[in-house]
Amino acid sequence: MQQQGTTVLVVEDSPMFRRMLSDMLQSLGYTRVLEAFSGQAAKELLAEQCPDLVCLDLTLPDISGYEVCEHIRATPALQNVPVLMISARSQTMDRAQAEEAGATGYLIKPFTPEELRLQVERVMAARPRKEA
Repeated sequence: MQQQGTTVLVVEDSPMFRRMLSDMLQSLGYTRVLEAFSGQAAKELLAEQCPDLVCLDLTLPDISGYEVCEHIRATPALQNVPVLMISARSQTMDRAQAEEAGATGYLIKPFTPEELRLQVERVMAARPRKEA
């Protein structure tokens, strides 16, 4: 699976966790990893970039991951971008709310690099192919 030229946006407020997630994604072959520490920073980045995947923390300091996900789904240029929600919340309700907001996948912290790889492959496979 070739991820060269694939851009991933990591939205995570914990610097340590953001770094770890970026490193894991890079070890999976995703060379372009953008980072945002808040929902607002993510929205600003998304106004300029259309990543191939967004890894989105649910709990952000300003606006929730749900709101960021809804923003992505409401933006025509971004609506097909897969969103992998990442959260320490393991309640069925949180997962249901993430799906309702338009998340493509849901990954519960803590997770292994293998769990991340499987989820990333799953959400990337689920996205509609770009029209050539």
